Formats: sequence, C-alpha cells, structure tokens
Amino acid sequence: MKPKIIVIGSSNTDMVVKVPQIPAPGETIMGTDFMTISGGKGANQAVAAARAGASVTFIACVSDDSFGKQAIENYRKEGIDTSCIKIQSGTHSGIALINVASDGENSISVAPGANSYLFPEDIHGFEDAFDGANVVLAQLEIPMKTVEAAAETAHQKGIPFILNPAPGAAIPKNLLSKVTIITPNETEAAIITSRKNFSEKDIPKMVDEIFAKSSTTILLTLGSKGVYLKTFDFEGMIPGHQVKAVDTTAAGDVFNGALAAALAGGMDLKEAVDFAQRAAAITVTRMGAQPSAPRLDEIQQYNF
Repeated sequence: MKPKIIVIGSSNTDMVVKVPQIPAPGETIMGTDFMTISGGKGANQAVAAARAGASVTFIACVSDDSFGKQAIENYRKEGIDTSCIKIQSGTHSGIALINVASDGENSISVAPGANSYLFPEDIHGFEDAFDGANVVLAQLEIPMKTVEAAAETAHQKGIPFILNPAPGAAIPKNLLSKVTIITPNETEAAIITSRKNFSEKDIPKMVDEIFAKSSTTILLTLGSKGVYLKTFDFEGMIPGHQVKAVDTTAAGDVFNGALAAALAGGMDLKEAVDFAQRAAAITVTRMGAQPSAPRLDEIQQYNF
C-alpha cells in the first residue's frame, strides 16, 4: 500500500522563456527558447509526491478553459486523484510567466485566476478525502483562509500538516498553531519574522523566532547548502547535494512533495530531509517544473 497524501494548493500553466540573464526593470531581453509547462506550487508538489511513491489526492481549483482541462488530464496521467479539483467558470486557470536565466536562476509572475476561488467551504466539502491520509501538505498560492481550513481539518483528524509558506507572507497565529512542519526558505523566514534585511548569520535567529511562535518543526531550506533543521531535540544543518543547476524553478516544490512522501512512508525526519534534498538536486539539473520531478527509483539511485 502506498502512503496517502493530501495536497491542497495551486494549479498553474507555466509559460517559460529561456534568457541570458534576468531582465532589470524596464529592460527587454531577447530569449532563446519558449515552453508551455504544467506548474503551480500545489500541482508541482502533488506530482513530486506521486513520483516519489505516494498515493496523492489533489485539492485545487481550475477554470473550465483549455489550460484547466489539460492540467486535470496531466494529473490523471501521473496517477493523482483529481476528484477533489473544483471547476470554476467565468475566470481563467492560473498562469505563471517565468524567465529562466542561463545560470539556472528564475523570475516568476503569477496570475492566480481560478486558484483564488478555492474557498474554506470547499475544504469542508472534501473532508472525507482526508480520511486515512498520512500527511497533508499546503502552500500559499491559494487564499490564506483556505489554508487555515485545511490545517484545521488535518488537526481535527490527527493528520500531520506540512506548510510550505510560499510565496512569503505573514502567517496567522491560528494557522501556525496547527502546523506540524513548516518549510520556509530564507526570504520567507524573513517575512514571517518581520525582517526587511537579513544575512546568513540571521538564520538561527529567524528559526528561533519562528519556533518560539509555533513550537513546530522548522526546515529552513538553503538551496544547495542544505537545510537548517530545528526540532525540540535537534538544531543544525543537514548538508545538501552539489549539482550543476540548469533550472531552479521547481526545486522547493519538489523538496516539499518528496518530503511529504518520505514522511508518509515512515522515514524518520533526517532521512526524509536527505531524501527530499536528493529529489530537489536532481530537479535543478532539468528544465521545467513538473517535468523535472524525479521518480522514486531515480531518487534512490542517483549518484552525486
């Protein structure tokens, strides 16, 4: 039996242009290649978790336009349960415009569209889908109240809740109190702790401040450097894996999806973090969001 995961989040179509460097404000850059790729933080994490060995139910909202129809078809091909995807007419499905530079860095603009129509009452309507789940995973490309409803539902049913606080935002205390594991990057941690400026030396301070607010497990992701982990009985770095980056677009999403799959499958936390970092490292060696997510055998066998 595969472990069961519920992913609640966004579904987007990514329109990607490869460019020599990220354009400055007011600058026009001539790109080289253009691709249309399935994306969205929620969808990326759902696909990553499914490929990493989990049985995934995806709770999301798309339009009845061609992008939404194609997205659902893609999720079904990945073996994802799409019965909890809401169809919202009168708007567009989520769209992301992405520049990917030659060094692998990216800049992203998102028009959320149907993602904004996933409401708390939809979560309540899908409560039965949570039954038997090992882990629930959510991000912040859907309304905050909807994330709070998902966390409350998971809490009531005794299911661990992982929050990837991306894009960065202040997190309500009520939501933090229901989170089992939170996975910010440096920028998101700075937003949660109300910092406008930060440096590497601020990382332990930011982690301590989040821990004081939430008493939850914190995984502060630092890209190829690794993960700064804090629990009640451990604090320190878990080193990452060094690879040549081609596109970093979905690295954080794949990390979170693989982490959820590993924990749902019974790995201990440090093992699961290393598993997730392996998956993310493989991802950045490939182009695109969902297409770059590795499968279970690749994560297990990849030789860094």
